[in-house]
Amino acid sequence: VVIGNPPYIQLQKNRGELRRRYQTAGFETFASTGDIYQLFYEKGCQLLAPQSLLCFITSNKWLRSGYGEKTRAYLASKTNPKMLLDFGGFQVFENASVDTCILMVQKAPPNSLQAVSFKKDFQKGDSIRNYAEQNAVQVAGLSGEVWFIGTPIEQAIRRKMQTIGTPLKKWDVKINSGIKTGHNLAFVIDDTTKQALIDESSKYAEIIKPMFRGRDIRRYQANWAKLWLIDTHNGYDDGDDVPAVNIDDYPAIKNHLDKFYSQLEKRYDKGKTPYNLRNCAYHKDFEKEKLVWAELCSSGNAFSYDTNGSFVLNTAYIMTGISLRYLLAVLNSKAILFYLDLTNQKLGEKGWRWLNRYVEHLPIPKIPEESQRPFVELVDRILKTKSASPSADTAVLEAQIDELVYGLYGLTDAEIAAVEGQVTV
Repeated sequence: VVIGNPPYIQLQKNRGELRRRYQTAGFETFASTGDIYQLFYEKGCQLLAPQSLLCFITSNKWLRSGYGEKTRAYLASKTNPKMLLDFGGFQVFENASVDTCILMVQKAPPNSLQAVSFKKDFQKGDSIRNYAEQNAVQVAGLSGEVWFIGTPIEQAIRRKMQTIGTPLKKWDVKINSGIKTGHNLAFVIDDTTKQALIDESSKYAEIIKPMFRGRDIRRYQANWAKLWLIDTHNGYDDGDDVPAVNIDDYPAIKNHLDKFYSQLEKRYDKGKTPYNLRNCAYHKDFEKEKLVWAELCSSGNAFSYDTNGSFVLNTAYIMTGISLRYLLAVLNSKAILFYLDLTNQKLGEKGWRWLNRYVEHLPIPKIPEESQRPFVELVDRILKTKSASPSADTAVLEAQIDELVYGLYGLTDAEIAAVEGQVTV
């Protein structure tokens, strides 16, 4: 038996030093965005004698991430995975905030895997052995696809949602990341600075736009911190060829940016001049009706609706397209948060990651516009209430949306109880 805790080092760290070293070394599990512990799995399995065992504790990201696909495929086809303990958000190491798993594999033909997913009911000091014995499930048919560990009722919910829903990437919507300025201190200004610039010339308002940081985005409506983006864009095509902003047309803004010129000049994310932002092909989308959300959210799901032409920074995303208020209702529901928990583990105590590669796979039922109206009406009531008082309690209205969403997916009372019991935000 080989037991170990291999190093966790992203291959793209240190400007890709490890990536360059190992990309031609012949590893089947190599992924340029992956981690070196994946290569340890492969090498360790190669060194095993027939019927021998290897047991590693590593990050659990390879179970669900895109870069883990080759590792999952390798282990599923070249070994017999025998036991998997996925600790999810439970912090095994006191001095390292990494979500971990323990995998034991045998050098033998693949069979079925005994797996345990540690949930919120597992607490520090509890017996791992007892919890595993009480919660182990058998997982068969492993492949390069996401390794899903769930109870029978969780498997039933996941199966229903995937069968009834359509992945967002197949909807008529576009998802894009926020603006990457390369130096936020220069391009993000407060209300006082904005007003001082506008006082010099109303023309400056043309390129000063309201903006949200990831932390400003809340459920249904963002909490605007009165911050503004100096939008010295690099030109874009919105049907007409919009030229890049010429900073000489805005001397006071140029004077402001000159305070940061040394940083602006050497940054990677710049346009035609150090004063311009990098190219953004979807620049016009920020001015459209859209949904916005942060890539990391500590409170569960927090998708917000915006019609004010607000920009977001690159720690957030925007979605434009059709049926946005219906999508807003479903995306903010407990059912969707439960599904994300099943397919993409919570990021420890930091919260949930809502990266585009996760969101685009969320299964949302496509229903006629007429059938969307009850959702839209509830969303409009929530937005109206929050506009009057941002801190207003809309829990009753949101609970009505949850009930409608459960109906969309045809969840039984027992399945609803499972969602309600495990999702707390």
